Amino acid sequence: MMSHAKSVSVRDNPRGLRYELVVDGAVAGEIRYRLEPGVIILDHTEVAPGFEGRGLGGRLVAGALEDIRARGLRPVPICSFVAWYLRRHPEDSDVGVQDSASLE
Repeated sequence: MMSHAKSVSVRDNPRGLRYELVVDGAVAGEIRYRLEPGVIILDHTEVAPGFEGRGLGGRLVAGALEDIRARGLRPVPICSFVAWYLRRHPEDSDVGVQDSASLE
């Protein structure tokens, strides 16, 4: 259960091109990304099986968006989970989501 996790954080791993979800010191999930001028393309989100069903995927996306916002980048949600999250959290619309079709 979520209540058993002592600490949950999200960190950027620029060498690995991914945001990492860290639960009690262990990497429990990731969002893989690619950088292009002015945008960050969010390709794939994954939460380890032992951590699923606790709302941690949402925490991962929220943490990544916070960093993306601070960096002045616009997210391009190729990943269906990130797109789903953004549809359900209009409060994050200020990040200036860019449609993937505009990259072609």
